[in-house]
Amino acid sequence: FPHDAEFFTVQFQATIFDKLIALSVRLTHLPLAWIALLWQCAAIFFILHASWRIARRCFSDPPAQWSAVTMIGALLTLPVSGTAINLADQYLHPRNLATAAILFAVVAVLDRKRWSAAVWLAIAFALHAIMASFGISFCLFLFFTLRNSQFKFPSPAVAALIPLGWIFEPASDAWRKAASTRSFYYLLDWAWYEWLGVFAPLALIYAFQRFLRRRERLWVAQRLERCDPSAPELLPFVTALLYYGIFQTIIGLAIMFPPSLERLRPFEPMRYLHLLYLLFFLLAGGLLGQYVLGRRAYRWALLFIPLSVGMFYAQRQMYPATAHIEWPGRRPHNPWLEAFAWIRHNTPTDAYFALDPHYMQLPGEDYHGFRALAERSVLADYDKDAGMAARVPRLAPRWLTEVTAQQGWRNFQPEDFERLKNDFGVTWIVLSHADKLGPGSYEQVQLPTCPYQNYRLQVCHL
Repeated sequence: FPHDAEFFTVQFQATIFDKLIALSVRLTHLPLAWIALLWQCAAIFFILHASWRIARRCFSDPPAQWSAVTMIGALLTLPVSGTAINLADQYLHPRNLATAAILFAVVAVLDRKRWSAAVWLAIAFALHAIMASFGISFCLFLFFTLRNSQFKFPSPAVAALIPLGWIFEPASDAWRKAASTRSFYYLLDWAWYEWLGVFAPLALIYAFQRFLRRRERLWVAQRLERCDPSAPELLPFVTALLYYGIFQTIIGLAIMFPPSLERLRPFEPMRYLHLLYLLFFLLAGGLLGQYVLGRRAYRWALLFIPLSVGMFYAQRQMYPATAHIEWPGRRPHNPWLEAFAWIRHNTPTDAYFALDPHYMQLPGEDYHGFRALAERSVLADYDKDAGMAARVPRLAPRWLTEVTAQQGWRNFQPEDFERLKNDFGVTWIVLSHADKLGPGSYEQVQLPTCPYQNYRLQVCHL
């Protein structure tokens, strides 16, 4: 990537993820596509396995344990309110591996193994610093609640746990333009259901806590032995999750609302909801298994079959033009992937491309990234690269310049492409049939040399 590497190399400085994947390729000699698929499967397995281990420590009854894990498995693709992420990413991402490491750290805290928890959190931090900071925050709350069942909300000194990940740099108009593309940075623009997704889990966790405390008081009043199938760690766990949610909500709102703190928004403090959602649904599944589902198979079927089918249908609507599993080596039927594969094999490595800056949102593209799949440099796009520019302000002026130069792409005429060549050194372009060159169609306007085309795209050399 001789022209645009800075749009992703800066991000790689904060993670060992790319080094880990590269090392896996070198050690196994497997193609990168297979390594990506295997690591994605491993990440999902580790998330589910860690969830099962947490459930075993919170519930003594096997149906409750397996119901908790089944709930997580069914909801892996559930969107987390207002944060633009899911419980688990549907492609290989360091967030999945970091999530698994955080959950293993939670297991270690429940087992009172502080050093093991510290090691797991360090691994998570090396993979994804921002997500790991939320894991550290929750593990501290859990540690104190396990030590003291009467634990109260901590002192303001814990505010040092505000997630940090990027060096502060002054904001600029270009940076604000890039930040404006991330709707989850602006809480005042959130829809009502996104706010519901923030406060409803907290209310339900509080209800869980009250329910468990009432049962505990009932045992004491009746002088009964503890025969409930929930483990003694369950109530402290629920209490820690409640305090974590309240604390991080306060911190998130304090950071995201004031304009004077706008440079903190790329730290994405509201993404604490990811861990909150994950542990909330684990608890909800366990409590349903313990008090509702039990060992009755028909109740399990009535809950999890419609839930799984509904989640699968919703997932397919997100990426309707792409195979559910993109098997390595299998020829893609998506015209965008076909074009990207042709570019990867038939254009020089120093080629510099331009295409619609909103290409990832076009019908049928399904959010496939050009750089990763075509393995070529490209002018900045409006969707993915804006996120990097919002995190690293020094990239924002370049991002804004390149995106502005591509405005009106669908009505570009040959002289506009010549301008991109002269101003930026662009040597290749990708055109979709949604684009129009001037007033005519592709057949009516003389195009540059286009050695590749399919029913949706053309790849042309300037």
